[in-house]
Amino acid sequence: HRLVLYFAPSRYSSVSSGINAEYGVPRSTSILFHLNALFVSALPIWLFWRIQQLELNTYGIMFAIVTIVSTFLMSLAYKNVKYSLKHKIAQRRHAGVTAEVLQQVADASSDKKKTVKKEKDDRVLFKKTEVADLEATHFSIFYNNALFLFLTIILSFYVLKNFSPGANYLGSSVTSACVVAFLSTGSN
Repeated sequence: HRLVLYFAPSRYSSVSSGINAEYGVPRSTSILFHLNALFVSALPIWLFWRIQQLELNTYGIMFAIVTIVSTFLMSLAYKNVKYSLKHKIAQRRHAGVTAEVLQQVADASSDKKKTVKKEKDDRVLFKKTEVADLEATHFSIFYNNALFLFLTIILSFYVLKNFSPGANYLGSSVTSACVVAFLSTGSN
């Protein structure tokens, strides 16, 4: 029983035992990812409704299923890319964040007692994590959205142009989402 508790991942730590399905993504970030994924996954509907003349009432069920599948895959890609970039960004921003936090501590502590080194290190770590998290989140959304939309357009107008409009929509949207999710799992 004790052994199971030792190896069970904690839901409060960002990475525990190397196993964390959610990668420590906060609920607000997860909601942001899902809403962005839903929006970008629904964009091809407009493309095929207006350009390929697919009627919403005829193809509505296919639109809904493809959008749900694409939303899931895009959310997964957002989380994967954010997780892989966060540590790299934190390392790159370390010097700048450290200088900024130490300047703030020096300005705040000039009137008060000296700030201990542990408190300074904690503030630097917190700020560095906050900056890296925000930057990784935004870059992940931008990168995956751009790649998904690019692949959707290339597949629908060039690769699958001779297929029927329904098959074109299904193939281009799902394939784009799968490729984006697959590429997000690779190491950079």
